[in-house]
Amino acid sequence: MPDQRLLLVHAHPDDESIGQGATMAKYVAEGRGVTLVTCTAGEMGEILVPELEHLAADREDRLGEHRRTEIENAMAALGVTDHRWLGGFGRYRDSGMQWHEDGYAIAADDIHDNAFWKADLTQAADELVAIIREVRPQVLVTYDQFGNYGHPDHIQAHRVAMYGAQLAAVPSYKKELGEAWEIAKIYWSAISEGRMRDGLRKMKAAGEEIDFFGGDPEGPLPMTTPDVDIACEVDATAYLEQKMAALRAYPTQISVDGPFFALSNKVGNEAFGYESFRIAKGTLGPVDEHGRETDLFAGL
Repeated sequence: MPDQRLLLVHAHPDDESIGQGATMAKYVAEGRGVTLVTCTAGEMGEILVPELEHLAADREDRLGEHRRTEIENAMAALGVTDHRWLGGFGRYRDSGMQWHEDGYAIAADDIHDNAFWKADLTQAADELVAIIREVRPQVLVTYDQFGNYGHPDHIQAHRVAMYGAQLAAVPSYKKELGEAWEIAKIYWSAISEGRMRDGLRKMKAAGEEIDFFGGDPEGPLPMTTPDVDIACEVDATAYLEQKMAALRAYPTQISVDGPFFALSNKVGNEAFGYESFRIAKGTLGPVDEHGRETDLFAGL
């Protein structure tokens, strides 16, 4: 077992590569332990590949099986060898979503009986408790309480991760799930507002059309975090290529002509080679000149 171990809890395949793909690849290359827990197979995701539209939930309903292969390919690109499905593959189903008129995600009107959004919180947390007590990570990464943009599965993943971490540390709680383990530091994923604005400004200056992340470099940028709230920023620019390879492993969900690749092609490292985090539990370790940690394990 590596001396330093990171656990990430994400809602669907591709979320991990978008948010922390470069950090995951960096830590694997450095010999640190990286365990990814995915809560659903993303059965309700939009399909961007026309020839695979028959897999959609309202047709053959086999998208989850396909995304299972996609995440395997993404993990191979990142070098991650420890990937788990919460409760096993297919235990919890993607809840789907719709957009609120104010621009954030909310639960869909019709939700499957097995949807993750409907999961019993303690039961789902217990599935994670067993993993935490087995892996014994010092650091946990998940979403904030809003799931970054409101997706019900992201919110539920946050709840399961936070509650699971709390329960795993209680010595008298369900001893059959393993020996108690307290996670020293918990972080919530973030997108730096400053870096995103700088990247969009560069694209605008180059004459590129901007139709994502709010569009206006000087206007509101939904899904970003004010830099003052960022506690850690990992420089994983040396692993941007692996992150982009992981994103390319998700053709049903991420278009190579879409915003992630457009930003990467134009501003690359600045937009996606640095990955940001808010601290939710634990004590900050040594910080840089900006007052931020440069390593999730700082101080441990």
